[in-house]
This record gives sequence, structure tokens and C-alpha cells, in this order.
Amino acid sequence: MRHAAQVLVGWAVPTIHHPNISKGYWWAQPTLLLLPLLIAGAATAAEPQKLTYVDLVERLTDLQRLALLPAPGEKCTQWSSYDRKSRYDEATGQYVGWDANGDGSGIIRKEGDQLVFAEMEGPGCIWRIWSARPEQGHVRIYLDGAKEPVVDLPFKGYFDGQNEPFTRSALVHTVAMGWNNYTPIPYQKSCKIVADPKWGAYFQFVYTTYPKGTQVPTFKRQLSAEENAALDEANKILGKGGLAPAGQSADATTEQATVTIEPGDRFVTTLDGPCAVTGLSVSGKFENREDEIQALRDIVLQVTWDDEAKPAVWAPLGDFFGTAPGVNLYRSFPLGMTEEGYYCNWYMPFATSAKFEFINEGTKPRTLDLKGTYEPLRQPLEQLGRFHARWHRDAFLPEDPVRRKIDWTMLKTTGRGRFCGVMLHVWNPRGGWWGEGDEKFFVDGEKFPSTIGTGSEDYFGYAWCNPTLFANCYHDQTISNNNKGHVSVNRWHIVDNIPFQTSFEAAIEKYYPNTKPTLYAATVYWYQAGGQKDPYEPVPASERTGYWGPIEVFKVKGALEGEELKILRKTAGNPAPQDMSGYEGNWSNESHLWWTDAKPGDTLDLAVPVEKVGTYQLKMQLTKAIDYGIVQLYLDGKKLGGPIDLFNRGVVATGVLDMGAHELSQGQHVLRVEIMGANEKAVKSYMFGLDYLKLE
Repeated sequence: MRHAAQVLVGWAVPTIHHPNISKGYWWAQPTLLLLPLLIAGAATAAEPQKLTYVDLVERLTDLQRLALLPAPGEKCTQWSSYDRKSRYDEATGQYVGWDANGDGSGIIRKEGDQLVFAEMEGPGCIWRIWSARPEQGHVRIYLDGAKEPVVDLPFKGYFDGQNEPFTRSALVHTVAMGWNNYTPIPYQKSCKIVADPKWGAYFQFVYTTYPKGTQVPTFKRQLSAEENAALDEANKILGKGGLAPAGQSADATTEQATVTIEPGDRFVTTLDGPCAVTGLSVSGKFENREDEIQALRDIVLQVTWDDEAKPAVWAPLGDFFGTAPGVNLYRSFPLGMTEEGYYCNWYMPFATSAKFEFINEGTKPRTLDLKGTYEPLRQPLEQLGRFHARWHRDAFLPEDPVRRKIDWTMLKTTGRGRFCGVMLHVWNPRGGWWGEGDEKFFVDGEKFPSTIGTGSEDYFGYAWCNPTLFANCYHDQTISNNNKGHVSVNRWHIVDNIPFQTSFEAAIEKYYPNTKPTLYAATVYWYQAGGQKDPYEPVPASERTGYWGPIEVFKVKGALEGEELKILRKTAGNPAPQDMSGYEGNWSNESHLWWTDAKPGDTLDLAVPVEKVGTYQLKMQLTKAIDYGIVQLYLDGKKLGGPIDLFNRGVVATGVLDMGAHELSQGQHVLRVEIMGANEKAVKSYMFGLDYLKLE
């Protein structure tokens, strides 16, 4: 029998067995201490907030606050250098230039020689500044109408760790060529950000606007001893990554168990509320890397709050912990994977009950070590949302035909809550850069997103499609083999979470289609008011595994591959194979012979083997791009038609070129390539690419 003042939890002693279900209970301490908190919190919930700088700094490490439902008027938005050709035409209801990609220098306007980056009305706080290439041109931040800037530094000075208070490495860091600064910069009335020329390229400023009446301090670089100490403490906590489990309060309780789950079975554990789960830790043992990858997609974590009809958490086990596929060691603040296991620090409050289910949809028994931490609530229950996490592939893509061509939906939901982050798993078997696209957040029915970014890697805190792995408190790249094969990245919106009152849609541009194949899967994390359902459904195991694997490489039958031809001589330059799998189009063997660093007048001779005497139709395919030249081709010293202009604004294959019939003897013949010049519109690099020859 359950008692009103008693919390029941279960990972441990199994007490009830049904087909495909095993269930256990934990027992914890009474929670009557909640009553004064609930009464006091309810009485003060509507009062305007007065926040000190220390209060704002403490939010850098406050996962519990994410569960607080947003007040009307609270918003989080972004100014960035996105290409302003992207817009929504109110008159026609059409999205215009929606795939515009010149995202390095977009600004609001010019004022004389000054470039206006951002303008905000307060009360508010800048939480994140990012750039791909900050340089020496000054960027100035003016707050609350002051004539003098509160910050006046070369843009690089915001990120190089040399200028107080932007000196703490967990908050200010460069990873994989991305420059990040998470030092809070609050303002009461207004904020304006301007820049000198030569400031660099690409910027993002993420900021929260608080409800009218909220009081915040006006930022100053000369912080008090108390404020510096708060930043130091946040930096210390965030620099360690996450704790496993997170619950460290005096009244927190931790329980653990080891369970074996048979194929088709599940382990179920329950907890009575009101209460909050503050930490979850899981580990398992696997035969090898392949078995590990399979297991962590076969096993599902499913969590249901308050006896709702649908679970609020549903994700493959590995993906839930922020990386996929398999175990990839990293430490971040809310989630991570270590040698000791996988940890989750998300704060998960509920009213009456929580049901955690570990479901084995694979073909092998799986043994897991489980640990959970829970504690009494700290806020009135009616102010708290429920934690949601969902894994999907291609769910709820935009209905608008223009948006559907490029926007890939990460999360779409209705209700009231906060968006808190995403783990994106990319399967990119042909290689090349997969993520040119911007993030776009539509809040409460917006037609044009209040957050629009400058590139996928920029959103995840790095830059220039750099494949270097990194781990940080708020963002990580846990897998990338030079951007080929599996890629896994995540971004946690802790202080820069996105509040919404009625609806939220997060999309990221996806330039390459599934047929390339470039395939996305996402796990998204957010809070939503109790009783409000999200639209996501479980995904069958058949759609979670096996969709990646060896790719059949396209080859032209009977072709002499350009990259395999013997180089007889050259007057200059560097001919070498180049992998073309990252480009749209069909290159035989997904490669070509790439001749670079040549100039007009230079020649390259290639051996063409002929097995037997005869008359042959000579066909070939070349490559065209913005920096390719005009070439004249010769076979055994005789011109093959006229000059061929290989200029094109994108990288494409020419298609089959018929170079005529030729009587050829058995043995070696010579194909000569001569650089003649370049199109007037071309970048003058005079490159040349030969995909293949074919003798028919």
C-alpha cells in the first residue's frame, strides 16, 4: 500500500513478474517538508524578479531551473550574420531566398563606418557570443543608452582569454576553429552592438529578454570580488563536465541495481511523487564495437510521468546519453559517457508517479548496471514542466514546399515549455561537408524564425567543418572521421534555453538529400507543461539500426579511371587523385584526377593503354567548378576538338563528352592536357579534373 507522505522507487528487488515485464521498488524518506516550500512559492510566483549578477552566473550551472515554466514575455533569440536574402514575404506568404548561404557578413545596417550587429530592448542578458574568424577590428557593446561602450575590444579579444572577465576557460574557449564566449552580459534597458571594419567573419549573439518589470544589473567588466568568485565557481563546475549522478543535495537518495533483460522483455521501475529525479547512470558490457552499437540502439529508455497515456521520454539508450552510435567517451554538463558509465543530469520533476522502462528490442539478453538519484521538489509543482526527450528520423518535416526542400525538423511541439538541446547523428558515407545549413527556431507561431544561424557547425560551436573531436560543458563533437561515415554532435541550451508559450519548431538546414545518402537522426530534449502531450511516437527497431553500411560505389563499366592513369610527364603543378564522394553528382569510382597549381601554357601527359588494334569511339567525363580553367586536349599530338571551358559556379561533372572516332594501334597512347586560360568569371586557379576515359 502506498502512503501519502511516502516516496516509492524501484531499480532493486524485483517483486512482480508478468510476461515481458519485471518490476522493482525503492523506498525513500517522507516528503512532508515540501508543504512550506509549496505555500511560499505560490505566494511569490507572480512578483517581478530582481536578479543580481551572481544570480545570473549561478544559472550557468542550474539545471533545475530549466524545469520552471516560462513567464509571458520571456524570450531567447539570436542576432547573427546570416544572409539577409533569406526572408518571409508577408504579402505573398512565400519564403524567399530560403537557402541563401552568404552567412559571413550579414548586418542590420551601417552607421557611417560602423556596422550594426545587434539591437535589443531590455531587460535582458547576452549568454553566448560565437565567431568563426574574429579579427582585430573592434566590436563595441553599448548598454542602457550609455554614450561609452561597456566593452570595446578587438573582436578576437572577446575570445582569446586575455581580457577580464572573459578569461575563464570553460566559458571562453576555442574548439575545432570555433570561438565561444558564455560570460553573461546583462542590461536593464537596451543593448546595441557595433563593429569596425575588419572585425572578421561570422558572428552570433544569443540573448534572453526577461518580462517587463524584471530588474537586472548593467554589466561592467570590473566585477566585484563576489561576482568574480561566482564566475570562478561556475567555471570550476563546468570545467569538470558533468557529475555522475548529479544529485548532491543532503536530502537526495541514490539507489542502484544490476538487471538482465531478455529479448522482448523490459525492466520497469517506479517512483511515487511529488519528487524529482536528478541523476541517472547506466553501464553495460558488450562483445565488441559492433555489438555495442547494436545494443545501444536495440535497448530503449522510456519514461512516463504521472500515469500519462504516452511516455514523455523515448529514445534508444545510447542516443539518450548524447552521442551515437555506440559508446563515445565525452563529458558535458547534462550528459556524458565515461569509462565508468553513461550519466544524465537533467532535472526531472513529476507530480504523482514516474515509470522508467528499459526495453530490450534486440535478439540478445542485455545486462545493465543502473543507478538513480532523486530528491524532494524545490519549487511549487504547478510551476514545473515535465522533461521530454525524443529520438526520430525525418519526423514532421515542414509542409511548406520551399522550406521542405532544405529545412530538417529537429523538434516540433505545441504547448508551453523550454527547448534545451539536441544530439544530431549524421550518417555521411560518401564524405565531404554534410552540414552547410543554418539552425532556425520558430517560436509561438512565428513565420520568420527569431533564431536563424550561419551554419550547422556554427550552431554546435565549432567552425569551417573542422572534424576535430572536442568535449565541453555545453557542446561536443564526439564522432567524426574527417566528416566521412558517422558524425555525432550536440548542443545544450542551458542558460540560452528557448522559452515558448504555445508552440515551438527547431529546424536545421540539410543541403544533401537522403539519396546521397546523407541521413540525419536526432534526440531532442525539452520541458513541457504537465498534461501537454508531444506528437512523437516510438520508432521500430528495424528503422533504428541497419540503415548505415557499405555503399555501392558507382563505376562506369569499362572506364579507364582518370585517377589511375599513369602520369608520363608534366611541366608544372600537382596531379593527384581527389575523393569526389562529397559532391552532388556521379563521378566514376567517386574520384577523379585533380591537377592543381598549374598555369596557362602548362601541359600534363597521361598514358592511355589500348589492348588491341581497332577503331574506337573516345568518350570521357571531366569536372567543372568555379576555379577550373579552359583546356585543350590532344590524343597522340592531335587536337580533340576545340578548347573546353570548365568554369561552373558549383562543382559538377560535365556528363559524357564524345571526342570522336580514332584508329588506334595496340599499346600505349598519350592524352595531353594543356591549360589555355580561364573564363573571365572564374577564380584564376586553372584547375583540371579528369573523371574517366572510355574506348568503345
